[in-house]
Amino acid sequence: MEPMADEIDIETGLPDGDVDLGDLAAHLGYNLRRAQLAVFADFHRSLASLDIRPAQYGVLLVLRQTPGLRQSQVADALGIKRANFVTLFDGLQARGLAHRVPSAEDRRAVLLYLTLDGERQMAVIEALVAEHEARVAAVLGETGRAQLLALLGRLQQL
Repeated sequence: MEPMADEIDIETGLPDGDVDLGDLAAHLGYNLRRAQLAVFADFHRSLASLDIRPAQYGVLLVLRQTPGLRQSQVADALGIKRANFVTLFDGLQARGLAHRVPSAEDRRAVLLYLTLDGERQMAVIEALVAEHEARVAAVLGETGRAQLLALLGRLQQL
């Protein structure tokens, strides 16, 4: 008898339970990655209509909060490799959501800003992100959410 679609592991394509993970199921890194995949999948579904990925959202949010940063500042703050950041930002600029402006103080520097359209889109994006965050928080509960954030903050100190 063929397994039902909801009994198939979406990553392996195998029926659930057919793979023995051994000690892997107890590894923190493995479980963090699986949790990240689940949260990102929900994020992608939430923002599919706007075609916004998590890294793009992070850049847009940082620029809304702190306009006029250099590329290196944004990349460092978000943990994005500088070479990858250029391509990511080029995509946002091509969509008319953000732009580069030469610095008046330092001719070598380029500062990043949201465009007016980027500012307007952020209102829509943030409403969708809030719905996504509420779904994730509902799985954890308020106490669990606070505990998880504290634990993840500790792990970032490694």
